[in-house]
Amino acid sequence: MDYVKAFLVGGLLCLVGQILIDKTKLTPARILVSYVVIGVFLGAVGLYQPLVDFAGAGASVPLTGFGNTLAKGVREAVEEDGFLGIFTGGLKASAGGITAAILAGLVASLLFKAKDKS
Repeated sequence: MDYVKAFLVGGLLCLVGQILIDKTKLTPARILVSYVVIGVFLGAVGLYQPLVDFAGAGASVPLTGFGNTLAKGVREAVEEDGFLGIFTGGLKASAGGITAAILAGLVASLLFKAKDKS
């Protein structure tokens, strides 16, 4: 049942993104940034964690989950380090995911040859 919940919630987040791409003039980059900001906001007010508890990876893997991780990291760092935690908490909490994304991009750039879109 955990897989079904993750699939449904993750699929719903992707569906909303696809509808935004198809029906609005928003660029994919703006939609992606919006997802992160929405995740930060929902995480900051405490509404995103119940969704993560319900759907697991279906809510924590998409970009909204990244935003939630940033908000949670900042909140924890502010409790530990005070004001300085505002600047360091998000990076500490998401360092593993950022590192994995950078390394995956590096490996892809070494394995594949870039081509023009034309």
